[in-house]
Amino acid sequence: MSWQKSVVALAAAVVLPLTGVMAGSSVADAPRGTYAAAALPPGSPAAVNGQLKVCGVKLCNKNGKQIQLRGMSTHGIQWYSQCVKTASLDALANDWKADILRISMYIQEGGYESNPRKFTDMVHGYIEEATKRGLYALVDWHQLSPGDPNHNTARAKTFFKEIAQRHKDKTNIIYDIANEPNGVTWSRVKTYAEAVIPTIRAEDPDSLVLVGTHGWSTFGLSDGRNINEVSQNKVNASNLMYTFHFYAKDHRDSYLNALRTVSSQVPVFVTEFGSQEASGDGPNDFTMANKFISFMKEAKISWTNWNFSDDHRTGAVFNSGTCSGGNFAGEGVLKEAGKWVRNHIRTADDF
Repeated sequence: MSWQKSVVALAAAVVLPLTGVMAGSSVADAPRGTYAAAALPPGSPAAVNGQLKVCGVKLCNKNGKQIQLRGMSTHGIQWYSQCVKTASLDALANDWKADILRISMYIQEGGYESNPRKFTDMVHGYIEEATKRGLYALVDWHQLSPGDPNHNTARAKTFFKEIAQRHKDKTNIIYDIANEPNGVTWSRVKTYAEAVIPTIRAEDPDSLVLVGTHGWSTFGLSDGRNINEVSQNKVNASNLMYTFHFYAKDHRDSYLNALRTVSSQVPVFVTEFGSQEASGDGPNDFTMANKFISFMKEAKISWTNWNFSDDHRTGAVFNSGTCSGGNFAGEGVLKEAGKWVRNHIRTADDF
């Protein structure tokens, strides 16, 4: 189920100009503090819905109305930052009509741990880019290996303190503090969450916080655990949701049934899924994926799809080589999975 990306040598990405960044330079190269705070465009998803709140087991907008957000996850920004630029984000907001951008920042595997300043600044920039387009910015602390999030507690506190300090006045920020805990018990994940969340709350008492569940964010199902462990031992925090991940070719009805069960017990946000195998590659199973999509629509479970890049795998939405150009709109640049998920995102919001 987890996205296992082998660390490969990639050419240095050249990103088209983003907020405060000169043409030809990467977001990673932008000096600290060069990103001017963006404002939400009137009528955009984040402007219409405002500050998100958990109401019961649902996600609600500023007016207390239950909503469903739909959008895309970036690939790991240490590998595919060239796919997150002006033209691609414009297409996501205006052509795809997405509500949310998940910013996938790996911690190990050449990510945050290797250069905390660089990756923190990249995330600052992406938050502003999402904001200026009226998208929710889901900051994904993409811990994966090692699977115990407690390995990165100190790093997480440092990172989220700065992110929350700078963006606490935004109403479109979402913090996801642990991507896919694995090989670890739920009680250990809960311990980590209750250590990190107060750091965020000290700066930003209002914004939505997400926490991954054990078994690669399957509520323990992929580890053979009891999926009711989370509901029986909830994290002691407010305005919190728990994440669930699935890949439809490998994760069949037992996972859909698990999602039905856990989402009736606690608030759930599907922050990563695909129509392919758990590797993010292989054949698509749109029939099974549509079963998940239909249920998430019915239950108003928000989601972000993996992934918004031109990686060679079938789960990357763009044809290989697309990110080196400037055209990201329409179906012509998309793989089959890209066409499928774009069509689902483009269906009218029920706000």
